[in-house]
Amino acid sequence: MSFKSESHARSIGMLSTIDVPLNMLETLQDHIAKNFSFLHGKKLLIACSGGLDSVVLARAMHLLTFEIGLAHCNFSLRAAESDEDEAFVIDLAERLSVPVYTETFDTKAYATASKLSTQMAARELRYRWFGELLKDFQYDYILTAHHADDDLETFFINLTRGTGLRGLTGIPAQNDSIVRPLLPFTRKEIIDFAKQQKWYWREDSSNLKTEYQRNKLRLEVLPKYKDLAPQVLQNFKKTREHLQSSRDLIEDYMALIYNLAISEIEGGYKIDIIKLEELPHTEALLYELLAPFGFTSWEDISDLITAQSGKQIFSVSHRLLKDRDVFLLTEIPSEERNIDFFISENEKKINYPQSLQFKSTKKIGNTTPSTIYVDKDKISYPLQLRKWRKGDIFQPIGMQGKKKLSKFFKDEKLSLVAKENIWLLCSEDRIIWVVGMRMDDRFKATDKTEHILEITTTP
Repeated sequence: MSFKSESHARSIGMLSTIDVPLNMLETLQDHIAKNFSFLHGKKLLIACSGGLDSVVLARAMHLLTFEIGLAHCNFSLRAAESDEDEAFVIDLAERLSVPVYTETFDTKAYATASKLSTQMAARELRYRWFGELLKDFQYDYILTAHHADDDLETFFINLTRGTGLRGLTGIPAQNDSIVRPLLPFTRKEIIDFAKQQKWYWREDSSNLKTEYQRNKLRLEVLPKYKDLAPQVLQNFKKTREHLQSSRDLIEDYMALIYNLAISEIEGGYKIDIIKLEELPHTEALLYELLAPFGFTSWEDISDLITAQSGKQIFSVSHRLLKDRDVFLLTEIPSEERNIDFFISENEKKINYPQSLQFKSTKKIGNTTPSTIYVDKDKISYPLQLRKWRKGDIFQPIGMQGKKKLSKFFKDEKLSLVAKENIWLLCSEDRIIWVVGMRMDDRFKATDKTEHILEITTTP
């Protein structure tokens, strides 16, 4: 990440003047006073691409004397054009005398590694970085420049996906620290205001590519629809308000259902299927419970109710797993948590991914789930800390024969989610310890052991 203030050359977008009343600024000021009064006196970070909407938002908030900074993401998707956008935003910040933060991403590489579309990868990278900026530079809110036309496009996109009522209410005016003050304004109002003010902006050439669903809607579908129904944006606003009122009513009801059927577990939530099925409209209830976690496909959720144990579906951020009579809802483990970690002989303590302490001792204590005593001469360094794999076998302490780890987990009545949270301490890929549960008898220290290693773990 870089904080830049040096001067850069810029290229300009379309510019012309038209004779329109200067009322958008006053309308925006009234809108903020009525709906976002908490923004006054706060530090605001504006997501600024350099395009029309974000430039107008930045300049308008500056004219209204809010304390702002600009954050620009260079996604490296349009070669020199992306770099020119960055230079333009830096120049804009200098003209406004406000801080500017820029970050360059290898978006395509991230999309490939994360198995995401380019657009979804850019979204993840953008909002993750914005969150870091909020924390590092003590900003209170992020402002984005979504407007009424964006809202209508989102409505149609969600409609084609078979979304529920939540998706049809459009873009929320606020999500936690993210605020969208331009939602009441149409793109025409924004462009007319920018031209009247003689403001420059950048044009993104990728916005003209109709292979993207949103662009196709914006360029080909909605213009024809607006010709058929010229008042579509005004009427959509009223419809959206009615849908939101219905949404609020449902959320009040869902708060009651939540207490009846959901309980918190380590790393997520447990949903009682039997209790849900005792209530009317089971599928609709489940959909509403899961939608906040990114599950928007009605068919997948409906099919899961009658699926066999072990069936699972995924959203971008979460996994839903059927485990007998319950659903287990957890965050998707990051790839980092699934790699192998290696521990050198001189390591005395590690804190990640498990808290482990290693101490040489001359006395064998009581072996417990959290403390084991190992014959150091029977192990080889580096030790390995990894997740369990299909086919893993070990010899539980106190037993003569070996046992499949999967059978051990079943006997211990572990859920599928609990199994995934288990770590194995290994020597040359042989299990020394199912951490926090049972060590392997083959590595235990005995009265004949010369070098005893005490290993302990804490939650």
